[in-house]
Amino acid sequence: MQTADFFYELPPELIAQTPAVTRDASRLLVLDRTTGQTHHRNFTALPEYLQAGDVLILNNSRVIPARLRGRNQQSGGAFEMLLIEEVAVNDWWVLIRPGKRARLGTQIQLLDLSGLPSGICATVTAINDEGHRRLSFLGTPDIHTNLTFLGEIPLPPYIARPPTGPSTADRLRYQTVYAQTPGSVAAPTAGLHFTPEILEQIREKGVIIAWVTLHVGTGTFAPVKTETLAAHQMHEERIELSAETVNAIQTAKAAGHRVVAAGTTSVRVLESVAARFNGNLQPFRGKTHIFIYPPCHFHVVDALLTNFHLPCSTLLMLVSAFAAPDATTGRERILSAYAAAIQQRYRFFSYGDAMLIV
Repeated sequence: MQTADFFYELPPELIAQTPAVTRDASRLLVLDRTTGQTHHRNFTALPEYLQAGDVLILNNSRVIPARLRGRNQQSGGAFEMLLIEEVAVNDWWVLIRPGKRARLGTQIQLLDLSGLPSGICATVTAINDEGHRRLSFLGTPDIHTNLTFLGEIPLPPYIARPPTGPSTADRLRYQTVYAQTPGSVAAPTAGLHFTPEILEQIREKGVIIAWVTLHVGTGTFAPVKTETLAAHQMHEERIELSAETVNAIQTAKAAGHRVVAAGTTSVRVLESVAARFNGNLQPFRGKTHIFIYPPCHFHVVDALLTNFHLPCSTLLMLVSAFAAPDATTGRERILSAYAAAIQQRYRFFSYGDAMLIV
């Protein structure tokens, strides 16, 4: 398939710049992938679509304050850095702007959230083919422990904020209520709609809530630059699937119940592990670079809760594959649903509304 097949026009004003007033105040477009019919609901209706015995899979990764600011120790020039991969303690690959000024050996003084020197510095030790810089941090036993006063929540580039950066509200709302394991540099956004009250309603229905971990990387925002999907190389992300979650899924499947994935990240964990073990699930901890696009056979996931995704993005390709497993017609079905969402003035992307594919 061609990358251009997944383009659609979106009015800029439908890109959500702020979250809904409350997490569960977002809207919910329900797509029946068998009939193609759509229904317009509110997110509070989600429990109605879940049944006793179903397993709801949530990604418990926690977003870290991964955006740092600093100054060149020699010239005083400003740098903006985004942590993307930890190699070892105080040894990270980062995106840095302006990159051309971050040459090998450049020393950077990190600033705290007030813009004052922090006493922590970093040195550029390597540059890879993608232009990422490898930084070695000095002045702290572990940069992780300093991120609360150094780092900003790394909002995606389509969310505009003043030069002062994300707000206090962003620190709270660009994080799921169940986030546990630190490591993501972008939120698993389908989970942003859940409240403790809705999770309790789901449990009371007899739905099993189970956890996976996928630490979302910057590749989430990376456009597909190849002409064809098959030529695109997916980014790697760290994942973990526990024995407890495997057992919950296997028990549910044996009894004829569904696995409902909250978010494309949850799908990628389950389907990548299943692909690794010939369609079966086993506990796993490692990395995945699975790229799911039409046509695709899904071994595990039966229903998907997701947000509305960017044109020509790998996430749009994944939901298109899920809308019509083993076929290529899901693209038309998803783009038709997106057109309906645009007509109904749904809010798109990270802080936007939700979609349930059943």
